[in-house]
Amino acid sequence: MSTLEQRYTEVKQRVADAAGRSGRTPGSVYLIAVTKFAEPEDIRELVELGHRDFGENKVQQLSQRAGVINEWFERMRLHPRVAGEHTGFDPSEPVRWHMIGHLQRNKVRKIGDVVRLVHSVDSLRLAEEIQQVANKLDRQIDVLLQVNVSAEESKFGVPIAAAGAIAEQIDTMINVRVRGLMTMAPICDDPEEARPHFTRCRELFDDIRRVGIGEGHFDLLSMGMSGDYEVAIEEGSNIVRVGSAIFGQPNAEHAGTESALSNAD
Repeated sequence: MSTLEQRYTEVKQRVADAAGRSGRTPGSVYLIAVTKFAEPEDIRELVELGHRDFGENKVQQLSQRAGVINEWFERMRLHPRVAGEHTGFDPSEPVRWHMIGHLQRNKVRKIGDVVRLVHSVDSLRLAEEIQQVANKLDRQIDVLLQVNVSAEESKFGVPIAAAGAIAEQIDTMINVRVRGLMTMAPICDDPEEARPHFTRCRELFDDIRRVGIGEGHFDLLSMGMSGDYEVAIEEGSNIVRVGSAIFGQPNAEHAGTESALSNAD
């Protein structure tokens, strides 16, 4: 059975290879380690291996895990191990938390002060709520507009036809900065079946960026999960959300509690 470090190393290599096939450098693609089935010790091990970007689907879990891991990280920063198991721990680079699941408006305040990037803004009303929270916190919150490219009723996200107008409206907000798009392809056995959906989202991303929305900061395209992240990168994704390929398959108890509407695996 492979170890966490081996799986993580393999995913990073696959990301690098896919980036190379698309004419980009490995560092141009952000890997978000999705922790919804991970144990705290697994997250800590990844941090010690040098990983810094973690994603959660649920507000409560993100808030709790961010608190625990950030507290541990601060202890490590103040009292680093003399001979740690790994060599990737850099106390100067903090952990970054990403909200990747469906976000209800009444829960925005619970993560407003810890989240680095909200991937799942699926309505103007949600963006307005994030703006109110950001104003109270006096901080800027970066977001991605989630687009339902596949037009599946089971998925969240704005329709393709509405994406440009909504992105333009978010762009007028003071403390909310629209950084790009996020999408999910239909779940399928063959990753190639996801390619047309990723292509369409990348074309939409290019169209919106071309008209100047985001004032040069509209530069993030979040596409791809454990089963299709290589194809997503080949089609232009520069953020992938990978869970089970790093942390392993969830056990039956964990899997049974999760919704099929999740934005990551």
